Amino acid sequence: MEITQSIRTAIIGAGPRGTSVLERLLAHAAAHNAAALNAAGTTGGAIRLHIDVIDPYPAGSGHVWQPEQSRLFLMNTQSFYPTLIPEDPSLPAPVAGTTFEQWRARQQHHPLPLLTADERAELAVLGANDFPSRALYGRYLRCTLADLLDKAPDGVTIDFHEATALSVRPSGDGTFDVGLATGATLRAHSVVLALGHIPSRLNPEQRELQASAGQLGLRYLPPAVPADVDWSQIPAGEPVLVRGMGLNFFDTMVQLTEGRGGKFVTSGGRLEYEPSGQEPLIIAASRRGTPYRAKAALEGYYPRSVTLRYFTEAALERFRKAGIRPGFDHDLWPLLHRDTLWAYYSTLVRSQPGAVPDTAAFLAALDEALHPHAHSAANWEDSVESVLAIHVGPRHRLDLPGLAAPLAGRTFGSRTELDAAVVEYLLDDARRSALGEDDPVKMAIGALHHGRAVLKTAVADGGITDESWVAGLRGWFESFVEGLASGPPALRSEQLAALARAGVVSFVGPDPKFSVDRRNRMFTASSPWVGGAPVSAPTMVEALAPGNRVSANDSPLLEQLLADGAVRPRLMMTAEGAPVQSTGLDVVPHPYRPVAANGSVTEGLYVLGLQLSSTQWGTAIAAEAVQPGGPVYRSGQRTLRDADEIAAAILGS
Repeated sequence: MEITQSIRTAIIGAGPRGTSVLERLLAHAAAHNAAALNAAGTTGGAIRLHIDVIDPYPAGSGHVWQPEQSRLFLMNTQSFYPTLIPEDPSLPAPVAGTTFEQWRARQQHHPLPLLTADERAELAVLGANDFPSRALYGRYLRCTLADLLDKAPDGVTIDFHEATALSVRPSGDGTFDVGLATGATLRAHSVVLALGHIPSRLNPEQRELQASAGQLGLRYLPPAVPADVDWSQIPAGEPVLVRGMGLNFFDTMVQLTEGRGGKFVTSGGRLEYEPSGQEPLIIAASRRGTPYRAKAALEGYYPRSVTLRYFTEAALERFRKAGIRPGFDHDLWPLLHRDTLWAYYSTLVRSQPGAVPDTAAFLAALDEALHPHAHSAANWEDSVESVLAIHVGPRHRLDLPGLAAPLAGRTFGSRTELDAAVVEYLLDDARRSALGEDDPVKMAIGALHHGRAVLKTAVADGGITDESWVAGLRGWFESFVEGLASGPPALRSEQLAALARAGVVSFVGPDPKFSVDRRNRMFTASSPWVGGAPVSAPTMVEALAPGNRVSANDSPLLEQLLADGAVRPRLMMTAEGAPVQSTGLDVVPHPYRPVAANGSVTEGLYVLGLQLSSTQWGTAIAAEAVQPGGPVYRSGQRTLRDADEIAAAILGS
């Protein structure tokens, strides 16, 4: 075969994002060589590509998605949602692989011999709308990688290095030297940083808690990937203080209960918990005092009864054509807020006919009040309030801030009283989730969920002002919407309520304060809104994901790149003109290349995924498979298109 070009590239990170780059490189190489063959009638003009894939964890699944982890750790999305393989016909065709849902269906009828008994058992009862274990998704990733390697085009060679990359430095001849922890050095024309979740240094409070634990003989478990934690070190029967009630909390909860032999059973129409006696007493704390709201039972990823009318991609295009760089609070949130109100009240009149006496008049008046009048100085929110005052009683009004902080404004005489209130909240939220498209609250959240997909497109590549990113998007909206739309399966809320009723879990309350009681050798926590003595425990678990902030990372590679000035964090300007260091790297599109400390662009070095958090919003969410009959948002397969752009640049295609 006549070769006109020989290319070497290194991918650092072999989880889903790194594997996406590998997949796209194979697709582009196959398309390039096929085009060269068709054009010349020979193999002249073909490329030879060598790919080094570097990760201390097995390729495909990487760190987070290892198939060997506990099957009690569930994904936060249903089977129909995720994919490693793009479905965009404008991109070079994949050489192999399918969506997770297609893989799941195939394994149910024709299981691969390598599947374990546990994997076959899970697949046997797993439906399209069920939440798979992270272990099973890891098996899909590894199987997909095996298929890709089996179908790799001629002229492509791949080496996998189960090692940590310690450095990436220009070698002086237009290539890079990649130093590995093994002592080996790899030479590459280009390097892709697909680092995913990397360790983070503890903040000052966490360092103090850790130091106190060491001095006093306490147990302090810092933020970590749940599969990395040795849960057996937490003794049975003792209290354990758990900070954080997001997704990592539910992993902690289930590992310390069902993972220790306890059982959830249905009795009298509700879920109950039968302890094994090996559980600790879990004392849960978070800023809201409650966990994230559970996901609604839907047929797809987005509710089909909700269609955005105001915050649309067409609206974004109008901003662009007018030369407006929108602000979040001023320009974007008012549109999404309108959609949220319409979703709630249109669902209310449909699902609860008696809630509004004159439905037709109400919807017409609400529609008029919500309509963005370009030349009107009237406050649209005041107009909406006037309509609601006439048509909707207080019991049926939407309290949007209250959804995210259900205990706000309440005080509790004791933790027993608080626990009862949290159980009531959990059961009400699970009931609403079961109603799905017929619950007004869940459809308001559904509008926010739709809106997140549009918002990702709006903010990508500097689409909103720095000050609104700092003060609005990151300042209040991110935590607000995550608590509403990024929650667990509703089953987890029911399980938590059952655990609280069984006395296995209790709660601290909103706005908790943490400290160390040195005299009694205990961690303590208290809420200003809950009466009684502070809770105390000899063990504290940070049920939080490691912080995604490049300047506080604990990665030898990123530390080296920052120290050498090859990369830098992005600075954003507040409304007052003060620079604020953001979480991600400073990059230029497209594809994303890091900006060096001196302002130059490092050609041949590419960034994909979580370290783009200063340019993209929602980088932790996996690629979305196309949903039949559902909306197709440009942000849905953004990561896969980013990987495609990197592959095209590497191969010059």
